[in-house]
Amino acid sequence: MNRTFEQLAAAASVTGMALVVACGLLVTAALVVAVRFGIGVREREPAPPRRSEHPTLPRTGPVREESQMREPNEVPRAAHGADRLTPYQLGNAPTRPGRDQTRPRWQPGSSGSFGGGGSGAK
Repeated sequence: MNRTFEQLAAAASVTGMALVVACGLLVTAALVVAVRFGIGVREREPAPPRRSEHPTLPRTGPVREESQMREPNEVPRAAHGADRLTPYQLGNAPTRPGRDQTRPRWQPGSSGSFGGGGSGAK
């Protein structure tokens, strides 16, 4: 009876090994198919642009950045006794150029952020 178990174990070992090899071949075949499919997709894509097709600088040179200080328009007030204004009644919050066009600068003794503290010394 011991001999029967040995034969069954050997048969299961061979079957398990054959199953592992078959799965390996299946995974390899799937990878080969995926690579070939990817190559086909890439061949159908347009070629990258040539150097002559890239954008160039205008004859006047590079475009310069324009910076200006903006300030918001005032929010309209509801009439006395009327219902409060809702966001859809306000619309977009437009801005206009500010009267003072000088940039705000960092002040010594302040951190520049809300609640940052700083030394407070001036």
